[in-house]
Amino acid sequence: MHKRVLVIAASLCVGSLPAAAQTATNIAVLKGLAPLTVLKSSYAGEAALASNFTVTGGIQTGSVRQSILLPFADQQQQALRDAFITSGNFAQLADGLGTTLGSAYLARAHYTDRQHFTSISPGVAGLIAYTNATTRDDSNSAKFFFANGTTDGKQAVSDEAMEIIKKIGGVPDTFGTNYGRPAGSPGSDAYGNSRPFQTEPQVIPIVGVDYFNAPADNIVYNRGPVMNLTDSPSFPSGHTTYGYAGAILLAVLVPERYQQMIARGAEYGNSRILMGAHYAMDVLGGRTLATYDLAHLLANDPAYTGRTLRGAPVISDYQAAIKAARAEIATILQASCGDTMQACAAHDVSRFNNTATNEASYAATQTYGLPVVYPQNAGKVEDVGKLAPEAGYLLTAAFPALSLDEANQILTETQGPGGGFLDNGSSFGVYSRLNLYAAAGRAAELARKKN
Repeated sequence: MHKRVLVIAASLCVGSLPAAAQTATNIAVLKGLAPLTVLKSSYAGEAALASNFTVTGGIQTGSVRQSILLPFADQQQQALRDAFITSGNFAQLADGLGTTLGSAYLARAHYTDRQHFTSISPGVAGLIAYTNATTRDDSNSAKFFFANGTTDGKQAVSDEAMEIIKKIGGVPDTFGTNYGRPAGSPGSDAYGNSRPFQTEPQVIPIVGVDYFNAPADNIVYNRGPVMNLTDSPSFPSGHTTYGYAGAILLAVLVPERYQQMIARGAEYGNSRILMGAHYAMDVLGGRTLATYDLAHLLANDPAYTGRTLRGAPVISDYQAAIKAARAEIATILQASCGDTMQACAAHDVSRFNNTATNEASYAATQTYGLPVVYPQNAGKVEDVGKLAPEAGYLLTAAFPALSLDEANQILTETQGPGGGFLDNGSSFGVYSRLNLYAAAGRAAELARKKN
């Protein structure tokens, strides 16, 4: 253990550049994701790392069979289309809204090329920008931190951030050192946490067209020239963070499609594994980060509101912004559809029109079958209301007939398996086992009874 502390201390003192301060939200996320760095210190953690490698490779090649929304070859093509991030308007996620509402959304909010896009309304655009800026900043802060203890590969993090891993005896570059590609070695990420396309023995090609119907494959989206991830650390998945944040936000804005949007978020994260770009743990980390951040935004947590963030308007009252954006989006989508939101939401012949398939595909991504790391939580029902009381806003924001206590009780009763690599008993860790798909179904049912 003493050796591990020395390793991380050395890594966290790269060069002589001044330490960069992390925000309060950065620190919360870094603490929450830090259990990754101590996996090698226990047999259970080592087993989880080994499973992460095997499961990731198996999903990518198809040797591990998943419950998915499309035939495997078609799901691969969807993964290729998902590689481009439509962060300006969430256009690529809108198919979760269903055939009719999704088409109405895209009529107003779409990309004309890789740099230019339209928005459904100013209020929705501002909300998307602020949400993306928040979650992206937290995700980016974690990339190099867990790779080599820096902010960008070279600049040291703050003393407060350094203390997070030093306190638990963690080690950076978890994937690189455990999967035979330590930072800077031939074929590895220069900074650490090399990706599956750099470590797995086989990554099968996906050839087709991308989001813009341009000929592409997973190689040009992994190694370049379209997107070069060779020196972009793997953990956590930034694409997944974006996909889940967008899916949750659209679910809250269009609660009639809440479950389908969560299924879309799960599919989007899983696309990163199919591409060979991320491990299962990266996807789980991105999902947890996005869910945690969205809950705090929806709760109007002062640490998350009123911030000046790059490329986004300042939103001092996120709850008010949600209310206004929901009214805007409902007016626009209903006018296009020519009926009520509920009726329009029911018109769906897409891959999301089968409840059983949606549920099964989401369930396949809940833990990816990774083994338990914290057995004390494996068979325990964790009280969401006590550990993370703000989590209930993930439901009350969409179903205001519910009280916060009722929402947290639903999240407690529907939570997934415990004891995973992030579920160490912390308030952040409990987000890793929330099952928003199941919880939304229960919440919608209770809201109907109340109304």
